[in-house]
Amino acid sequence: MRPYTASGGRTRPAIALDLLSLVSATGVRPSTPLGAEHILALRLCAGAPAVTVAEVAGQLRLPAGVVKVLLSDLMEHGAVMARAPRFPGGETGSFAADDQTLLRAVLDGLRKRL
Repeated sequence: MRPYTASGGRTRPAIALDLLSLVSATGVRPSTPLGAEHILALRLCAGAPAVTVAEVAGQLRLPAGVVKVLLSDLMEHGAVMARAPRFPGGETGSFAADDQTLLRAVLDGLRKRL
């Protein structure tokens, strides 16, 4: 199946989501029938306290843009909720200056693997 069929041909979510946004199920069932990919995404969100958009995309093996559309649909139905990622240092949505050491370590690790 082509990824764009899962999102109904849409390429932009109605609600902005970051790859690191934490998504969790609310327990509310969508009032209208949704596609199989929506149901799979909802199950992933319900199976853990919170998952990132990137994790859902990886588990579903779909592009992140498509998953953002799916999760946005589920948010509009009240089935899931998302919150901004939290980074070390207590800042939301951006890295603190102290986190450069962590970022450099990650970059060095990636360079060694490549």
